[in-house]
Amino acid sequence: MAETTSRILALLSLLQTHRQWPGPELAARLEVTQRTLRRDVERLRELGYRVEATRGSTGGYRLEAGSQLPPLLLSDDEAVTMAIGLRAAVTQGLVDGDVTTTSALAKFEQVLPPALRSRVNALAAHVETRAPETGAAPVSQELLGRLALACRDRERIRFRYDRPGADPTRRVVEPHALVASARTWFLVCWDVDRSDWRTFRVDRMDDLLLTRLRFEPRALPTESAAAFVERAFEGLRTRSSAEIHLHAPLAEVLARFGPWAKGAVAVDERTTRWTIQADGTPALLRILSWIPEDMPFTIVDPGLAEAARRHSRRLDEAVQGR
Repeated sequence: MAETTSRILALLSLLQTHRQWPGPELAARLEVTQRTLRRDVERLRELGYRVEATRGSTGGYRLEAGSQLPPLLLSDDEAVTMAIGLRAAVTQGLVDGDVTTTSALAKFEQVLPPALRSRVNALAAHVETRAPETGAAPVSQELLGRLALACRDRERIRFRYDRPGADPTRRVVEPHALVASARTWFLVCWDVDRSDWRTFRVDRMDDLLLTRLRFEPRALPTESAAAFVERAFEGLRTRSSAEIHLHAPLAEVLARFGPWAKGAVAVDERTTRWTIQADGTPALLRILSWIPEDMPFTIVDPGLAEAARRHSRRLDEAVQGR
């Protein structure tokens, strides 16, 4: 009996790791005959697990969603990761995340063995999560869950994508990973129709359809999905630059500014040319305010000089109370 129970638990664990298992491969992994496999599948069904079996060359066994949540099998590492993830989820802009994650975490940690609970507490003490910025778009937890399954199972999906100021479009993609930024969630995927990698904001996705069509994973053009999202943002940013002259020798500028003085060059023995860069003129003005008071400088760029004059007049009016 113990051997049968262990085998059924092993079968359940395998069914939870992949969307679908071919019957012969599953039987080989469990080191049983296909007849025994069919009996074990039937025992799982009696316990409330919906295991679908399909025939043919592309057939096999897959674990389907049921009317209620049956027990899950988690390794120690998976349990710790899930507990940490639930603690972090409350800060990631999920719809009703503060309510549902607190409830789920309480139920989950109630059954954690003491040793695993200690690991969770130790990790949580050294993990910080960044709260979403004001105005972050809420994201459906159901949609995130379905997308996560599609990423795991390498299943092609279809959805409608809504962008402000543009007509909705239908997209067909091969999902790779979900990335949580400080503002929202992104899906990194291969766009089938455009034959290129794309990022999509999850809060703008709707009418999701899982096609059950599998795909072979592709290599990302970056080292990670998060890096791909960051690169996409970089491409959207408009960098502004302006030249200023610091009235100090290059050696002094390098000593005082350190790595921030990258690109600075000597104009003469007493003047250093420094090209500053930022995301727009307001950010360039903030850089100017950072320069120490005892280091005089001249704004060479006419556009930045005019912006500085306007800003100076505004500050003067604020001081005078006008």
